[in-house]
Parts: sequence; C-alpha cells; structure tokens
Amino acid sequence: MKLLRMFSTEQAKGTAHYLDTQKKYELLRTILYFAISLVLFVAGYIQTHSRANLLTIIAVLGCLPASKSAVSTIMYFRYKSTSEKTMDEGDKHCQGLSGLYDCLFTSYKVNFSVAHLAVRGNTVCGYTEEPSFDEAAFNQHIQDILKLDGHKEVTVKIFTDLSKYINRLEQMKELPPEEEKTAKILATIKSVIL
Repeated sequence: MKLLRMFSTEQAKGTAHYLDTQKKYELLRTILYFAISLVLFVAGYIQTHSRANLLTIIAVLGCLPASKSAVSTIMYFRYKSTSEKTMDEGDKHCQGLSGLYDCLFTSYKVNFSVAHLAVRGNTVCGYTEEPSFDEAAFNQHIQDILKLDGHKEVTVKIFTDLSKYINRLEQMKELPPEEEKTAKILATIKSVIL
C-alpha cells in the first residue's frame, strides 16, 4: 500500500519530479500487468498441456490493460522532468503565486510540455524548456479548454527564456490575488494535464 501511495498520480500531479515518478510508476505497472498475463498463460498450459484453455483466454484479455499501460509508459518516457535550475528559480520567484511543474498538455495534433506554470487571477504564465515550442497553437488549445470550463478573458503567455519568465513572475505578484478564480483555473489545468 505504501508503494502505491508513493506513486499515486493524484498526489504527484503538478509537483516537482512528477514525470520522473510517473515513468517509474507506469513502467512497474506495465511489467506487472504483462507478468500476470504470462503467469496465467503458463499456469493454464502446465495444467492442461494445451494452449486451448480458459486461463489462456484470461491471459490474452489481460494483455489489453497491459498494452494500454505500455502506451502510457512510452508517452511519459518521451518527456523529461523540469531541470533543477528551473525548479530552483521557480521556487524562488513563485512565492505567493500558485504554480505547477511538469505539465504535459495533449491535443489532437501536438503535445505541449510546460516545465513550470504559474497562475494568479486570470493570468496564466509558463516556461518551457522546449526550444521549438509552438506558443500560438498552445494558446489556442488552452484558451479553448478554459472557455469550455467557463473561464473568460484569461491571459496566457509561455516563455522560452527563463529570465523573461522570472521577470513576469515578479510582475504577477503585484496582481490582485483573486484566490477563488486562481483555484478554479488551476483545477481546470490540472484536470487536462497528464
């Protein structure tokens, strides 16, 4: 139980090292699911000396969740967690702001990796470590999600330059807190990130 709690996705989502934790969790889960299917197949074969038995059917059906878990594993292994430098700077300059780490946004065409994201009122500001980040496509994607959840007139800006992002974080501290609005926008964002 303690091992499951350590890798719980609900506890870790949006926190530092979330992607690293998810990689381990998904890999362990995939191995476990495939191992269960293999053990069931072998047990059925040993018992009946034939592949045509009920345990083989159960083992094959058990490959469905194992395969789904393998796809999740591949998805998480494509991305890296936020660098230590970004985490240190984010922690230092995000005091008083609500922030998230390791945000993976998925869309039909492209996936967006945002290393750090800060929210205050109706302002969302983020930093990505991807040099070829398509900010226009991301803004369209996140604005559509926010509008569907009833959030209007939300300003979204993603930076690829850490110093400019830090300057924006300092400016955001001067905005009115609007804690209720901030909490609702954070909830929406958390519900759509991997």
